[in-house]
Amino acid sequence: MKKIDTIVLSGKESLPLIEGGKGIAISSGESSGAWAKAGGVGTFSGVNADSYDKNGNLIPQVYKEKTRSGRHRELIDFSVSGAIEQARIARDIAGKKAPIHINILWEMAAAEEILTRTLEEASDIIDGVTCGAGMPYKLSDIAARFGIFYYPIVSSARAFNALWKRSYRKTAEFLGGVVYEDPWLAGGHNGLSNSEDPLKPQPPYERVRDLRSLMNEFGLHETPIIMAGGVWNLSEWEDWIDNNEIGKIAFQFGTRPLLTKESPIPDAWKKKLMTIKKGEVSLHKFSPTGFYSSAVKNNFLLELEERSKRQTPFLKEQTNEFNEKIEIGPRKRTFYVKNCDKPRIVEWIKKGFSKPMTTPNNTLIWVTIKKASQIVKDQIDCMGCLSQCLFSNWSQEEGGTTGKKADPRSFCIQKTLQKISHGLSNLENELMFAGHSVYRFAMDPFYKGGFVPKVNQLIDRIMKGL
Repeated sequence: MKKIDTIVLSGKESLPLIEGGKGIAISSGESSGAWAKAGGVGTFSGVNADSYDKNGNLIPQVYKEKTRSGRHRELIDFSVSGAIEQARIARDIAGKKAPIHINILWEMAAAEEILTRTLEEASDIIDGVTCGAGMPYKLSDIAARFGIFYYPIVSSARAFNALWKRSYRKTAEFLGGVVYEDPWLAGGHNGLSNSEDPLKPQPPYERVRDLRSLMNEFGLHETPIIMAGGVWNLSEWEDWIDNNEIGKIAFQFGTRPLLTKESPIPDAWKKKLMTIKKGEVSLHKFSPTGFYSSAVKNNFLLELEERSKRQTPFLKEQTNEFNEKIEIGPRKRTFYVKNCDKPRIVEWIKKGFSKPMTTPNNTLIWVTIKKASQIVKDQIDCMGCLSQCLFSNWSQEEGGTTGKKADPRSFCIQKTLQKISHGLSNLENELMFAGHSVYRFAMDPFYKGGFVPKVNQLIDRIMKGL
């Protein structure tokens, strides 16, 4: 194993080990503070982060407003107060000399406002901003305004090229690094483009080499690339270290920090991580963001898959092709379907999937009456957590809607992530984001017998190449 040198990130010397900033309440001030204190770069999530009362009790994010726009404003306030609180917790643990970053999603609701208001209160204790899930052109301007460093997450040289030419070249002095997140290996939302096949993963080396070549053209020879997605131990990446084609490199760990004493996820989740087998993470496109994302195959994903399989095209008027009449409910709602689909629909109805719901693609999905009621309630209860949502048709733009039909094939991401992160539901029934290397917990002798390390123990092991 090659000697691992320290690196300067966000103006502070640290190990080239970055904690991945995982969504709602998963990378907290406690976990990121511990990571930074142990020598790396701590990254807490600024996505609907938790807040606490004066006694240290969690403040539930309960929405009281009756309208979506009203709940959206409540959500923004929750997000800002939570991000500031987690930043302070992280800094108190890490001390003044360790780098602390905030992670936000550009496609989350009011990302610009939330980041700006957070930095207005906490820019003196936050050193850098990591941002992905979209094309965050305005990230550089906001970070530069507060004199802190920014770290865009990209999955290709092409994406960084667009960001640089449109915006980042104007504030290059605050570009702390570029995070390359492998779209086939990372957990959470993945940056696959329309030209890339989700079933045909490409090796990361060539893609990162191309990114470095482009960055060198822009004079960014000394700007680090941070490899993210699929990183488990450093010995497997030894040929990337001190490699002229790759240049200055650091590594981001998203999955392994989940299983630490300081990780805020429920104990049941930690135990589940030790049982997941290879191939049990699905790269799917059910997310209301419209992005591909990776999550553990459980009952939650299985139900979404089956929901979409029970799908047929339809018309409101009869044609030669759509010539089979279906009448549903006491009001005899009428749909016309293809002759070949009629037997399948009859069979679904016999099994209890008797409620059709229309999609934006002029299809019907067939679900139980109970599931249909839950879907409609979740759509009505939308609090506008995304800049635009396929599931509820919410948009943060004027008018509050995308102008498209809400899609019942998706789900309320805020609801399920709040539940799983706070242990409010069975893990099998909620979205469990995970990277594709999560199966390695069950294979790694470090975790034998259910051992859960402290963050400093994990970093010590990583630095040994294990």
